[in-house]
Amino acid sequence: MFQAIPSPLRAIGRVLPVFALLLLASSLLAQKYTTAETTLPKARSAYQDGREFLMQGDPARALRAFEEAIRIDSTFIEAKLVWAETHFDAGHWNEAEYGFEAVLRLNPGFHPSVPFNLALAEWRQDKFTEAHNHIDNFLQSGIKDANLLYKAQRLSENSLFAAEAVKNPVPFNPQPVGNGVNSATDEYLPAFTADGNTMIFTRRDGYDENFYTSTRQPDGSWGKAEYLEGVNTTQNEGAETLSADGSWLVFTACNRRGDGSQGNCDLYWSQLKSGAWSKPVPFSSSINSSDWDAQPSISPDGKTLYFSSQRPGGKGGKDLWFTERLPGGKWSAPANLGADINSRGNEQTPFIHPDGQTLYFTSDGLPGMGENDLYFVRRNADGTWGKPQNLGYPINTKAAEGTLTVSLDGRMAYFAADKPGGQGIDIYQFELPLAARPQPVTYAKARVTDANTRNALVARVEFVDLKTGLVFAAANTKPDGSFLVCLPAGKDYGLYVSKENYLFHSEHFNLLQTATFTQPFLLEIALQPIASGDEATAAAPIPAKPVVLHNVFFETGSAALLPESTTELNRLAQLLKEAATLRIQISGHTDNVGDDASNLRLSENRAKAVYDYLVQQAIPAERLRFKGFGESKPIDTNDTPEGRSRNRRTEFLVW
Repeated sequence: MFQAIPSPLRAIGRVLPVFALLLLASSLLAQKYTTAETTLPKARSAYQDGREFLMQGDPARALRAFEEAIRIDSTFIEAKLVWAETHFDAGHWNEAEYGFEAVLRLNPGFHPSVPFNLALAEWRQDKFTEAHNHIDNFLQSGIKDANLLYKAQRLSENSLFAAEAVKNPVPFNPQPVGNGVNSATDEYLPAFTADGNTMIFTRRDGYDENFYTSTRQPDGSWGKAEYLEGVNTTQNEGAETLSADGSWLVFTACNRRGDGSQGNCDLYWSQLKSGAWSKPVPFSSSINSSDWDAQPSISPDGKTLYFSSQRPGGKGGKDLWFTERLPGGKWSAPANLGADINSRGNEQTPFIHPDGQTLYFTSDGLPGMGENDLYFVRRNADGTWGKPQNLGYPINTKAAEGTLTVSLDGRMAYFAADKPGGQGIDIYQFELPLAARPQPVTYAKARVTDANTRNALVARVEFVDLKTGLVFAAANTKPDGSFLVCLPAGKDYGLYVSKENYLFHSEHFNLLQTATFTQPFLLEIALQPIASGDEATAAAPIPAKPVVLHNVFFETGSAALLPESTTELNRLAQLLKEAATLRIQISGHTDNVGDDASNLRLSENRAKAVYDYLVQQAIPAERLRFKGFGESKPIDTNDTPEGRSRNRRTEFLVW
């Protein structure tokens, strides 16, 4: 991370190990010292011999010569400095520390390189408090060089952070994910579907990086990894992200030609269709640049793509950027995540958690343990980002940490490392500290079929924030009728599944308080076809079933519609406009709390409120009717709050 800065005496050469520590003569502050011009002739001669040995690439003999010069003249400051620098270049941090301290005792202001390099030697020995004190002395020395000032400020910040971090370690017990994934070759950069059942990762096959996929087994282990057909080529593929449902893969490929890429490292995408991955295609020049663009991460709703780029307009080296999907499928021009996240250094490997609010990434420009550290940052209520937080020691060390991926429940984190006892670079997992975990999130997973034939349907799926009426996520089901959508806590969601010539289906997910991963929403949704004229007059038509309007709400004990009902009622009105011959009955139902007559009256008033709303939306009254059933047709028990809630409902029935 940090390099020593040279003094006028520095000579760099290959240094052999030195096992004897020179006993430096003790000295007092403000002690007199000599230089090469004022020292004794024999000391000067030994010093010059040492410099010659360094020039010849023989630092071991140079050290002996410098030690001889110091033995002759214990106040020879230049000999002590070059002795310390030679040990520093050899990585003998303890000897270098003693040497630089000896120079400071003779003359604290002899050269600004001394406190800087002393701080580095102490940093390398994990003497963080001492390093912080000495680098602050350097910062107060009046140095004007902007690059040196930046490096010194980084070392000061990191020393201060590390001193506290090592005294307050976070829990960290990484375990390999198993031999189904890890092998004698290197594996890294794992990506997961939201349900945690599919992993795609990068494996180095000789000189070629390829994608492999593994499926979680019933016992929780990972099955034997398989080569990902359709995406891999004879060139490298890596640094990938996977959509929540596993149908969209975005990854990094470099130096490709003739396929529309921009020629450096670019972002590519592939889709899973009918069980096979499509040929990868690069994003257009509106996202990819002629500079380095890599390490993508897809937001849970599929609307935002985060990535790292070295393009112009950033705050430092590699910055985090994002682009948003526009209506019609195009993407916006990438925007920088801003100075609150991006530093003068390099920010890389973003991972946006399925909660849509917590972003994990690496940086070598924020306060930390040294090289690339792992950080997380949360999005504020107004859409801005908060202050990045370091994941702590020993998750972060003085080495360079890499990509972090976090499971949907926020409990388990995954990363790659070359650890003792491993098989090279392997993928590991560990429990994420509580403070670094994302917001609660769950998912809805369903299969949509025709209610009559039970055949899978490709239908439109929309999740709506009922408070704002805005669409949170929208997609079409896969050919097998399935879909999976992540639902972060904090919103009241309405689900709408629709298809032309079918009645829509709705569900309600109130996650204003919390979401529980251990209880995802698993649904079987059967859409009822709208009968044509011929089917309506058939001898034995299939009986219509009531469709529950799950997102129609009333004030307690009243027939007054709540504003959150607008989204569903408008969709019902639109359905009636599109199916011009459709006639429906609005049915109201209650639980058994209260007397029969009051419940019957309330249910009819509520049904009429919906009827009136539809008439106001220009639906002809002759196509509508309403009826209250009170508590007479329960669909669940009235002995529990949950059962009574289901019994309190509004439905429509085709007639």
